[in-house]
Amino acid sequence: MFPTPLKSESTLSIYETGHDTIRSRVEFEKENKKICRGYRSREMEGISHRMVKVNGIDMHIAEKGRGPVVLFLHGFPELWYSWRHQILALSSLGYHAVAPDLRGYGDTEAPSSSSSYSCLHIVGDLIALIDYLGVEQVFLVAHDWGAIIGWYLCLFRPDRVKAYLCLSVPYMPRNPEIKPVEGMKLAFGEDYYICRFQEPGVIEEEISRAGTAEVLKKILTGRRPGPPRLPKENPFGIYPENPITLPSWLTEADLSFYAGKYSQKGFTGGLNFYRALDLNWELTAPWTGAPLKVPVKFVVGELDMVYTTPVIKEFVSSGGFKHHVPLLEEIVVVEGAGHFINQEKAEEISNHIYDYISKY
Repeated sequence: MFPTPLKSESTLSIYETGHDTIRSRVEFEKENKKICRGYRSREMEGISHRMVKVNGIDMHIAEKGRGPVVLFLHGFPELWYSWRHQILALSSLGYHAVAPDLRGYGDTEAPSSSSSYSCLHIVGDLIALIDYLGVEQVFLVAHDWGAIIGWYLCLFRPDRVKAYLCLSVPYMPRNPEIKPVEGMKLAFGEDYYICRFQEPGVIEEEISRAGTAEVLKKILTGRRPGPPRLPKENPFGIYPENPITLPSWLTEADLSFYAGKYSQKGFTGGLNFYRALDLNWELTAPWTGAPLKVPVKFVVGELDMVYTTPVIKEFVSSGGFKHHVPLLEEIVVVEGAGHFINQEKAEEISNHIYDYISKY
């Protein structure tokens, strides 16, 4: 039986399974204050938070508004908070904006084994969430790892997605000849960031030595073209004598929010998505060559580290992308924008989302 929210308490951080209430109002108030701490403005307090039971784990969702559901999926190293601007924008335009912390992130439960982070697990979480929200279909908006999961959701359950606006990461079809991590090592070397993420505990220790806030600042503000590499010596390129100046779109309060959550939770949950790449390859063999049957709009920053990685730009522009995603309707390359485009170009991305989904 799917969890059902209390009828008169839809904005509370509670859920029910059968007849057992898991969280009380007092517990909610304490937790909600903790979750909301670090917001930039009082306007953010209009976003509601609750915990829901999905696919055997406790998931935190942020939401606002009423109307058709727009489901936002964040990437690494991010949180629901990455969509704060779009939640406010879309909810004001007649939509129910919902942004979860994905499995392993933020206030959502983090299973210990990397094998619990396969695409089937994550898509299972999302299907349970969509069922919990009581809708048949959602408009899907996703970025970075969220975009990859979004492609899997469209591949496995196209019946649950009305249209997909994808940011940053195009659909890359499964190569049956080679596992992804091995392919990445051959193409980009062992210092390629995804290869460096594979061994449990190693990159976590390097992040700890460099400092959570400094690493997040470096990643979120980075604009170096791909492929991203993390050398053994000073992998994140952090030099205390050359402090990073935050751009206008990322404030100290924003950075503090991210750093606080990652300091509490750690990075292992998010890194486990990368550690399940080869497992995903094994599990998705039945879908080799299968086309995606969901309408799609793709938006990417001109300076995005994924888009500027060799072969990606050519794949997107040459027709390969369209071949595998036949309902791809539009490709937008945003001039001067980097990887974290939903935060850097918040208003422009909100407009792209609304202009696209309002057609349906």
